[in-house]
Amino acid sequence: MIRKDFVISSLLCIFTPEMIRDLHNEIELMEVIQQLGFLPLLPNDIPGFSAEEMVDDDCRYVLLPDGGWDWPLWKWKGPIVTEGNCIYGKFFAGKAVFISKEWWPDFCNYRRSKHPQPAEGSIEETILLTLQLNGSMITRQLRAACGFTGPKMRSRFDSFVTRLQMGCYIVTEDFVYPTDKHGREYGWGWSLLTTPEQLYGREICQCNRPPEESYNRLFSHLKNILPDTEETLIHKLLR
Repeated sequence: MIRKDFVISSLLCIFTPEMIRDLHNEIELMEVIQQLGFLPLLPNDIPGFSAEEMVDDDCRYVLLPDGGWDWPLWKWKGPIVTEGNCIYGKFFAGKAVFISKEWWPDFCNYRRSKHPQPAEGSIEETILLTLQLNGSMITRQLRAACGFTGPKMRSRFDSFVTRLQMGCYIVTEDFVYPTDKHGREYGWGWSLLTTPEQLYGREICQCNRPPEESYNRLFSHLKNILPDTEETLIHKLLR
């Protein structure tokens, strides 16, 4: 097994998924995200290419004898998003991904070329305008503010938000958890949503390259860190 400290400190030009294993805390995971540029949270079509598969067994999801659960990786998401110099959202096939700020301008540049600004009067525009007006909102607050309060409206609303994330118009600012009477957090938590411009400034979404050039840079980078992965799978992640 290749030493983890060597992998983290290297440029990862020959990265393969099995090289990074047994990460024990959010600091180590933050370093990996910065080195790789892109890291899905959960397993996907590329074996080993996820935070879940890179952490130590003790940091993965486990059911407790009392019926509760523990999942250190899940709890790391908040600190990583707020302190890890990266952007988080549903960016790969509607699934959660960490993207370093270094690679975000090119990623945003390409994705927005494929997902133009929402049409005037559309539901997507209403969602964005509501977020811009309020700064940031947890998902259920945003859903209610946009009028999605009827039966079976949650999944429909979530699909609109996911499409906006895929277009790089919405990102996750943090995670908010309810607390019990003792002030202890519990549950899965809620995503606190906002726009990348409001969270990081307009510059984060500006890129002086044509979208296709950004795509070529993104593809080359992912191919470099995933040399054994079929090109069709990399195209699938970026489309």
